[in-house]
Amino acid sequence: MLLLRAGGLVKSRRFSDFRYIGDPLNAVKIFNDLRADELIFLDIMATQMNQTISPDFVRSVGEEADMPFAAGGGIRTIQHIRDIVGAGAEKVVIGSYAAENPEFIADAAAQFGSSTIVVCVDVKRESWPGDARVWTVNGTRRAPYKPVDFAMLIEEKGAGEVIVQSIDKDGSMDGYDIDLIRAISERVAIPVVALGGAGNLSHLKDAYLAGRATGLGAGSIFVFHGRRKGVLINYPEQTERPF
Repeated sequence: MLLLRAGGLVKSRRFSDFRYIGDPLNAVKIFNDLRADELIFLDIMATQMNQTISPDFVRSVGEEADMPFAAGGGIRTIQHIRDIVGAGAEKVVIGSYAAENPEFIADAAAQFGSSTIVVCVDVKRESWPGDARVWTVNGTRRAPYKPVDFAMLIEEKGAGEVIVQSIDKDGSMDGYDIDLIRAISERVAIPVVALGGAGNLSHLKDAYLAGRATGLGAGSIFVFHGRRKGVLINYPEQTERPF
């Protein structure tokens, strides 16, 4: 998962404390050489700025990337999806607007097919009583959904995949929210991608086996290196992967 902010590549911690880590197209070239499986680009400020991820940027990624990639940020119309897919993205990622207007997911899936439509669900646990809730607009607005209920709803509407991102775990590198991932994975049939908290390969294994995630998304583990978290884009060799 690669986050875009003001045209640069950034990493966050709990959706704040943004740290610039480099040029996104240069990162694509490096991930090409490292043979990454798939990339996801999210413009994290697009919704707040009433914009969408730039189709020109998506086109530039498509010209460089050797692997499939998805793109999202501020998507609210069928034309937005048409522009992004036309620019080269295999999938579009819809976040805030899916919670605001779930019926949009049904319209999008009907026109582009479920395999093109990915919904990213941002989840934060309440300080009391500790229940998880869906949040939108880069973690600034509380939506009226519990994560499992919302995942089931967007599956019903036709989403082909759901990314479950823990705001509390974002950038922590201390492991995924396994209970959250498992709770959703057990209730939906579409692929569930875990995101938020990966710090080592064992965390990936835990999310896959204990959390029953279909796919594993991560950012920090692939861009930071060492105890001081120096920026070094990396990706595990096939022989290093724990499954």
